[in-house]
Amino acid sequence: MNILLTGGAGYIGSHTCVALIQAGFTPVILDNFSNSHPAVLQRLQRITGQALACERGDVLDTPWVQDVLRRHRVAGVMHFAGDKAVGESVAQPLKYYRNNIGGAVSLLEAMQAAGCQTLVFSSSATVYGDPASVPITEDFPRQHTNPYGHTKLVIEDMLAAMGVADPLWRLGVLRYFNPVGAHPSGQIGEDPAGPPNNLMPYVAQVAVGKRPHLNVYGNDYATPDGTGVRDYIHVQDLAAGHVAALQALLGRGESFTVNLGTGQGHSVLDVVRAFEQASGRPVPYQLAPRRAGDVAQCYADASLAQSLLGWRATHSLAEMCADAWRWQSGNPNGYAPSNE
Repeated sequence: MNILLTGGAGYIGSHTCVALIQAGFTPVILDNFSNSHPAVLQRLQRITGQALACERGDVLDTPWVQDVLRRHRVAGVMHFAGDKAVGESVAQPLKYYRNNIGGAVSLLEAMQAAGCQTLVFSSSATVYGDPASVPITEDFPRQHTNPYGHTKLVIEDMLAAMGVADPLWRLGVLRYFNPVGAHPSGQIGEDPAGPPNNLMPYVAQVAVGKRPHLNVYGNDYATPDGTGVRDYIHVQDLAAGHVAALQALLGRGESFTVNLGTGQGHSVLDVVRAFEQASGRPVPYQLAPRRAGDVAQCYADASLAQSLLGWRATHSLAEMCADAWRWQSGNPNGYAPSNE
């Protein structure tokens, strides 16, 4: 069964490709490589022993996406493609509205025309904005504190409207929290273009000597140590969640929205200490002002995903850091050609 992954060469998409193959599916990657590297295709082949089909192009090109869906006889789609940096979305909102919302509209139009109505959507905990309390359940009020979060919220509403208009749509919305870590092989991992926008790759680059120190944005939040608290989830657990979501849609055919997280929050300084232990390297840091759009704490109640999908996160923070360090230390320049 062929499954199309938009943004499939990216961080989460590439790990999900491996999980899909292990579950008996055939992934087809669609990527324009604007924030990913073609070298991931060779890495995936090493891990899986299979060459993956890859279509190079942009999800905004609706007729082309429709053609890809038909040529590969795609049974379902996982939509990862999009921009994801909170700070950048505040500085460049139009880029986010065009690429994220426009890309989703284009994909849905192509899927409708091709008769493919099964979609797993990569949403985000940012749709909860600054939550009034934690842990966060799926029925919490939705809001947004930045344009990135707004795009995810709008796309969720769009999918809900599609489901009302045509009950044949099978839609799985996955609100995931903070993906970290890497495949245990060390072959694939997070390789941000330019300075990382997320904590773990920045910490890893400091530990490996690529950056002099970590900036800790804010130490005056209402959290145990004053730094931001997040629900960090191993990318391997996240990939397994996507496969479980797809299997549920193909099996029961009922749409759903679930959180994918561990249910436990860790502060920035918790992550720094855990990474120092995993790497045996110091991670010097400096305090900096809060960033626009950041919230104090955000972690999931993931019990609905366990009851609906039979899924739960199993990897610890120590495992997340160990796998991230194996990737970073073995690939200090990410997927740069010097590592191939």
